[in-house]
Parts: sequence; structure tokens; C-alpha cells
Amino acid sequence: MALVGLDSVYVAPVTKDDSTGVTYGTPVKIANAIDAKITPSVDTQSIFADDSVAEIISVFSQVDVEFTIAELSNATYKLLLGKTANSEGVIIDSASDIAPYFALGFRAKKSNGSYRYVWLYKGKFELVEESFQTQADKADYQTQPIKGTFVKRQNDGKWRARVDADDAGITAGAVTGWFTAVYNKA
Repeated sequence: MALVGLDSVYVAPVTKDDSTGVTYGTPVKIANAIDAKITPSVDTQSIFADDSVAEIISVFSQVDVEFTIAELSNATYKLLLGKTANSEGVIIDSASDIAPYFALGFRAKKSNGSYRYVWLYKGKFELVEESFQTQADKADYQTQPIKGTFVKRQNDGKWRARVDADDAGITAGAVTGWFTAVYNKA
């Protein structure tokens, strides 16, 4: 089935990721999604022996994520990038601001009406290019991108959970509550 939609973009803070386990805060919806691009980086090397490829080795590095959303609100901007506001509510960007780690979840509608559900387990968002344009004599909107880099978890090396609701063998509860907590089952 083809993917024909995208909605329900959520983030959840990574509150713990070490040798003793992984925990997440409560997911929150961040914006209305327009599009998304997820690009895994994998280093692949071939080992040659006896004049041919004897082995192929692939090593996962990271996942680059880019979403286009309708509007990046100041509340979401502060949340994703670790920003603070002063006593008057004005956000002052600082070179020392540190973005926290988040899990990122969303779903994509399939052409048969079912959905693909995804959680990327651990990543940080970054500042992106902003552009502004004067209003002219016709309606013209300006969308905003969100970029992030996601990595494997320190605890277990996992980086994503993904399921299609109509896959064979999926239990009834697998996607129930997908956005109320980060899917984190063995």
C-alpha cells in the first residue's frame, strides 16, 4: 500500500537512557505536519577476497529528520531547543542553549485507510533557517521546517519502533495508545 498522509507529530522527553534502562516523559503533540523526510545514515564497506566481494559490512550511524509544519509556535520552539523566556515572556536565544533529547512519534495514512505508526527513540532538534516574506495581493503561506538528528539508544542500541496497523500478526493493543506513551516494549 502507498502512503497518502501524515499526521499526529508528537515528542516525548528522554528522561533516562543508560545501562539500567530507558524512560520517557509524557508525549505532547507539537504541530500540524505537512511533510516529513527520514534519512538513515549507514556506512557500508565491502571486503574483497579472491577477486570478488567476500563480505559486506554495514554500520548504523544516525538518522536525519526533517519535518515541515504549519507553524513552529514559540512554546514548541522553547520545548524542542531548550530555550527559556525572560520575566516578560520574551525568548532570548543564547549560544549556550542546549537542546534536550526527545523521542519523535507520528503516523502516516496508507491508501487502504490504515496507518503506519512510528517512534524514533532518541534525538535532538536544531535551529533551522527561517524565511519571511511580505504579504502581497494573494494568499501565500510560509511553512516552517524542523530538523533533528536521531541516534540509537545507549541502553540497547535501538533507534526506531515501526508498525503498520494492518500487518499480519499485530495484536489488537499494539497501536492502542501509541501517542499516550513511547512504544518501548522488548
